[in-house]
Amino acid sequence: MLSRNEALVLRAVEGEAEISELVERTGLSENAVNRAVYWLVRKGLVRVQEEADYLVELGEEGREYLEKGLPERRAVEVLMESGGRMGVEELGRVLGRQAKIALGWLARKGLARISEGVVELTEAGASGEKTPDEVLLERLGRGAVRVSALTEEERKALELLRRRGEVVVLRELRSRRVMLTQEGRRQAAEAEAGESQLTHEMLRTGSWRGKRFRAYDVTLPAPEVLPAKLHPLRRIMDEIRSIFLQMGFREIEGPLVESAFWNFDALFVPQEHPAREMQDTFYLAKPERMELPGEEVVEAVRRAHTGELEGSRGWGREWSRREAERALLRTHTTSTTIRYLASSPELPAKVFCIGRVFRKERITYRHLPEFHQVEGIVAGEVGFAHLLGILREFYRRMGFERLRFRPGYFPYTEPSLEVEVYLEDRGRWLELGGAGIFRPEVTEPLGIRVPVLAWGLGVERLAMLRLGIEDIRMLYMGEIPWIQSREVR
Repeated sequence: MLSRNEALVLRAVEGEAEISELVERTGLSENAVNRAVYWLVRKGLVRVQEEADYLVELGEEGREYLEKGLPERRAVEVLMESGGRMGVEELGRVLGRQAKIALGWLARKGLARISEGVVELTEAGASGEKTPDEVLLERLGRGAVRVSALTEEERKALELLRRRGEVVVLRELRSRRVMLTQEGRRQAAEAEAGESQLTHEMLRTGSWRGKRFRAYDVTLPAPEVLPAKLHPLRRIMDEIRSIFLQMGFREIEGPLVESAFWNFDALFVPQEHPAREMQDTFYLAKPERMELPGEEVVEAVRRAHTGELEGSRGWGREWSRREAERALLRTHTTSTTIRYLASSPELPAKVFCIGRVFRKERITYRHLPEFHQVEGIVAGEVGFAHLLGILREFYRRMGFERLRFRPGYFPYTEPSLEVEVYLEDRGRWLELGGAGIFRPEVTEPLGIRVPVLAWGLGVERLAMLRLGIEDIRMLYMGEIPWIQSREVR
């Protein structure tokens, strides 16, 4: 059923009409008519044909020419007073600054011949008849004219005037003609408006009885709403946080600036390991060094590295305290979880950390020097099967049903594994994180005598899969249209 405005406009079209005519016939505003036409088009009752046109009016120079005449016309008048013939220099003295313009147009229009310094009127010039551009100039002096209303001769004259600077001004016009479709013609005669709302007044007075109400069409387009929303990467981090909290974990936090001791040594990463080199790690100049924890912990970690821990051969090298004191930007959030274990937590414990990490990577569509990791540990009477179960449940809640584990290697876990998920749309497996059980060389120096399950994954890689993007830089470009197009969850 049609709204009141739609019914009014449909009846007013009468075959076809311009928007301005519909405004006059219906008494509605132009905006109201345009809205009604939009919905009538959607309902297949009218179609709209847009036509482009131009309005021609005199410019500042054109108004001057209308009053005083074109320079070539004034030259013709001077020549006629002199018997139709005059020297170029003499004519120039009479016309002044417009002499050059006049001479050019006299020759172009065939009003005069110029030869050996003499200007002589032709038959056309001596007739005194106005040229087509002069006639058009006079017409425009009576008011602006649409280009579509000009004759072929007038259009040629218009082109001449347009070459002369600000003689004429063209303003673009766009008209919209509304035409009834076959169905529109059928319904126009009996177009009936339906009520769009059931009001309190109708209910109070009972006037709703006998009225016809418009049905709601939920398939019709609605105005686009662009509310404020969180960045997609932030929403995914919040989702990860929520999943771990629901699984009984507690969130912990740690510093971005760390010592090499907590970032590497406490995790049993050898001091000669490639990850410690400048190509992987951002070392700081200020502060250059950081204070180490209590001497008891430092000494226990040193003994693990040098092979003095019972049951371990260590790395078979000297351990440097100075190397452990070096300040750096943390390369993983595992430094936060190992700090937590060293704080003598109450066991059993289940904690996780989401945070920013830094590595000296060249910026590409797959890598950034700054990104986010999520890390988790479970400390207690647990085993490898518990680790696999936790990982399966987490990834299932993130929407990944097909999961597999492959053996992996990390200096601080044994056994170690890599988590892979299957991408149905790409037909392949993709590695999303690493996990394992902390080695005794990691836990025993901290006084932990129970197994510690540990895992970590890159948030950006997970976000790219969820958001369907191939370039990691999209997450940080801040393109407003892309952010606006993301679904709010």
